[in-house]
Amino acid sequence: MPGIGPKSAQRLAYHILRSSKNDAETLSKAIVKVKESVRFCKTCNNLSDEEICEICNSGDRDRSSLCVVEEPNDIAAIEKAREYNGIYHVLLGSLSPLDGIGPSDLKIKELLERVKKERFKEIIIATDFNTEGEATALYLMKQLQSSGSKLTRVAYGIPVGGDIEYADQATILKAFEGRRELK
Repeated sequence: MPGIGPKSAQRLAYHILRSSKNDAETLSKAIVKVKESVRFCKTCNNLSDEEICEICNSGDRDRSSLCVVEEPNDIAAIEKAREYNGIYHVLLGSLSPLDGIGPSDLKIKELLERVKKERFKEIIIATDFNTEGEATALYLMKQLQSSGSKLTRVAYGIPVGGDIEYADQATILKAFEGRRELK
């Protein structure tokens, strides 16, 4: 499973083997229940137990602002900060030509259709700051140039609580490029 290394997998396997048959069946049923009840929102591709997710259904969200993310767990991270009150679009991945993942493998077509229909004041590209995320952001910016929306990219640089001396050159470069005036 993604994010679980060999040691963690071994600990999980031993835990399941030491568990009772009843506990193993309960876990198995819970996994099946999740697979049956959780789906992708028809509007934004977030995870939901309904056809339309809670965020898309909310009347309290700013519908003039769209934040584009790679995965549903990115929404959870952004929501924790309680700063952004717009709506989302989940691509369900990022461009990765080396892995054979191109624009047609992501929810980019749906994004472009949505942007034509809904006309956003601002579209925020919040993809990861790795090679794939940067390639995806660049591709989206080119595709969305003529949308009439203000296109922005989330800032990046030195993390809060991080020490400059431990930051790599690229992070320091981006931190200086993204600096802003103090008021």
